[in-house]
Amino acid sequence: MAPLKTSDFDYELPPERIAQRPAATRDASRLLVLDRATGAIQHRTFRDLPAMLRQGDLLVVNDTRVIPARLFGTLRREGPHPGGARAPGFVASAAAPAPADREVELFLLREEPAVAPERVWSALARPARALHPGSLLTFVDPAYAASVVGSGERGTRRVSFRSTRADAPPFEAWLSRVGHVPLPPYIERADEPADRERYQTIFAREAGSVAAPTAGLHFTEETLSAIRARGAATATVTLHVGAGTFRPVATENPADYVLDPEPYRVPTETAAAIGDAHPPTRRVIAVGTTSVRALESWALEGRPDDGGWRETGLFILPPFEFRVVSALVTNFHLPRSGLLMLVCAFAGCEQVLAAYREAVREEYRFYSYGDAMLVI
Repeated sequence: MAPLKTSDFDYELPPERIAQRPAATRDASRLLVLDRATGAIQHRTFRDLPAMLRQGDLLVVNDTRVIPARLFGTLRREGPHPGGARAPGFVASAAAPAPADREVELFLLREEPAVAPERVWSALARPARALHPGSLLTFVDPAYAASVVGSGERGTRRVSFRSTRADAPPFEAWLSRVGHVPLPPYIERADEPADRERYQTIFAREAGSVAAPTAGLHFTEETLSAIRARGAATATVTLHVGAGTFRPVATENPADYVLDPEPYRVPTETAAAIGDAHPPTRRVIAVGTTSVRALESWALEGRPDDGGWRETGLFILPPFEFRVVSALVTNFHLPRSGLLMLVCAFAGCEQVLAAYREAVREEYRFYSYGDAMLVI
């Protein structure tokens, strides 16, 4: 068998097939059903999902919550300084007029350990070249300000946030007020108030993601009631999705690609529920590729039942032995992406790409706000 290439996971997608907004209601999305044993395809709607489940099936969902990770601020400059950074204590003079302040954007990636009351985050910045150690940022709500305290890999910046007054709200409350929904870059519009609810799943509990586990976006309380009426159960894992989910696989040999580690946990009750499952009579159905990665990483760790936090950089490529997951609910993913490679590892490259071509012909909606796929 020839070595896999990233170009093996390519497909043609007309731009108009990229969903810019969610469906009118969550469960109104379409559902392409792929039988991985035969390659057979059915075209359904997401409301049909409960009818396709069996008594005893276990759906495992990711209960991570998306944070408002996009911040727009102002880079404050008091005077010229080599490299563009603000010189501590610099006082502008008449001979050296202060340059204009500059608007900047931060995309918070991950909170780092820090000594209270500071809150230090790793962030992408635009324009990154304008932000140097010592740069000061202010925001529309002045209860917090930020300073750049260092640089990291791939052009990231370490940004420290501090309250500016004694009665400042908790940082999370402030961020909720000033932050924006981190819609993915292929959604070519600004975030809107409705996105604060629609870009969260109904399972969202544990704040920490900068992207939604999008397969969960289709579920409603009515869907869950119908699932339970079928005798199926649900359980949760948590995997906080990082910005790497948007990053294309840049190497032609996908085995050379390194996925940024992400924190995850499998609660003790979920571990117990999975231990009671006995495929094929009782299936473990992962809702989303993030749930797959959490469950399979947990299995590779020896299935610990302590419910503790761990990190995973598991990058699933064909061939891969799935130790836990026996069925998958997922969205349609970008060409040449690690998420598409995972689905191909689960259901076979030829069958998955054939299903994607069929979805394009049938005018399914793709990506985060798009339609869904069930692989059984």
